[in-house]
Amino acid sequence: MPRATKIVATLGPASSTPEVLERMIRAGVDVVRLNFSHGKAEDHIQRAALVREVATKAGKEVAIMADLQGPKIRVGKFAEGKVMLEPGMPFVLDAERKEPGDIEGVGLDYKELPRDVKFGDVLLLNDGLIVLTVEDVRGAKVHTRVKLGGELSNNKGINKQGGGLTAPALTAKDMEDIKTAMSFRCDYIAVSFPKNATDMEMARQLANVAGEAQRHRPALIAKIERSEAIPNLESILKASDGIMVARGDLAVEVGNAAVPALQKRMIKLARQMDKVVITATQMMESMIVNPVPTRAEVSDVANAVLDGTDAVMLSAETAAGKFPVETIEQMAAIALEAERAEDVTLDADFSNKKFGRIDQSIALGALFTAHHLGCKAIIALTESGSTALWMSRHKIHVPIFALTAQQGSQRKMTLYRNVKPMLIESFNVRDDALQAAERILVEQGVLMPGDTYAITCGEPMGYPGGTNMLKVCEVG
Repeated sequence: MPRATKIVATLGPASSTPEVLERMIRAGVDVVRLNFSHGKAEDHIQRAALVREVATKAGKEVAIMADLQGPKIRVGKFAEGKVMLEPGMPFVLDAERKEPGDIEGVGLDYKELPRDVKFGDVLLLNDGLIVLTVEDVRGAKVHTRVKLGGELSNNKGINKQGGGLTAPALTAKDMEDIKTAMSFRCDYIAVSFPKNATDMEMARQLANVAGEAQRHRPALIAKIERSEAIPNLESILKASDGIMVARGDLAVEVGNAAVPALQKRMIKLARQMDKVVITATQMMESMIVNPVPTRAEVSDVANAVLDGTDAVMLSAETAAGKFPVETIEQMAAIALEAERAEDVTLDADFSNKKFGRIDQSIALGALFTAHHLGCKAIIALTESGSTALWMSRHKIHVPIFALTAQQGSQRKMTLYRNVKPMLIESFNVRDDALQAAERILVEQGVLMPGDTYAITCGEPMGYPGGTNMLKVCEVG
């Protein structure tokens, strides 16, 4: 059984040479993430070109995801690079401070903080390792008392417990970065800190305008990392192509204990709404410095897989870690083992399902038929990839091969769970397309004489959303 769960890996200093990147792709990377919080536009353009070149050499198509930085809600710099805060000390966050910080206070990148907080609010710095309680706001100065101390260094992030910071999801930098991402036909754009559907709709509009010259439209991923996003999950999903369970900032805002249940809820809701979902943050964190993961990390990855996530993501592990290739190998092995243990519940999934579209009915009919007949594979001839997406929302131990003439669709489908996208030439005659599809899978060693498979397509050929035929075949 081929691995169904996809792997997203972040590019960085540890993984930007052609040799290491090729080994990573061969080890199992399906999507390469470019972190726009670091580097200049030219760096990302060069790295995107490197990904395309190396993927071609490795004989595997991978998608590129541009992860936008979002608003910089951070403290400024310190005169000595850091200070040690003790519990009970006063500490001032000053939006107008120009000089470097010291033990008494520090400046802010986020100038609106004094307007967003009031007496009694709790601020969490450096991923919640430092906790400050707001005692007073005077003009541009936020006077706080240290509740939980520790070392605070330059440019550490600020979160407000329970949310409520008004920073917009899309900054001027993000808008420029979207143009950069569209210049190399980025497949996915991940939007940081969206609070509602409007944030995602604005991002889509900007991306569509930026990609108009190349007739390219990326898919949008909403990173769920603000507490305000939780009540708006459904509307955010409707406005997006998928979500990322961004557990770092989310955990700081809602509390660590709330995140596991939220993760399960988000994965379930995304699958129900026919959207993709990525689980991220510290999945294999110890492998930044160690050659093997902890048992807890193994369980974390496996549980996300068993919940049905489309992909698991690596950040610093592959961007700056000592063992980027080994981390991917370990993650792939964990995912495969977890998938072998998962239950297939197609009959229960379909018991109350209502179909409003012909193409969706055909897609789900193919799953049901392939499962009960014991087919070796499901083949979806698709233009946009929608048929494969619908199929991938249900767990089934039959691999789905999505054949498309559109390279953009092929790359987007690399993120869909249990879908192997492949390029096929464009056909006008249905029977020619069906024969070519079978021939490709026989040549790949997927199908052998006597094997049965289910295949879907649309007639007339070549129209997105036109899937209207399901056929069960036996290889002669």
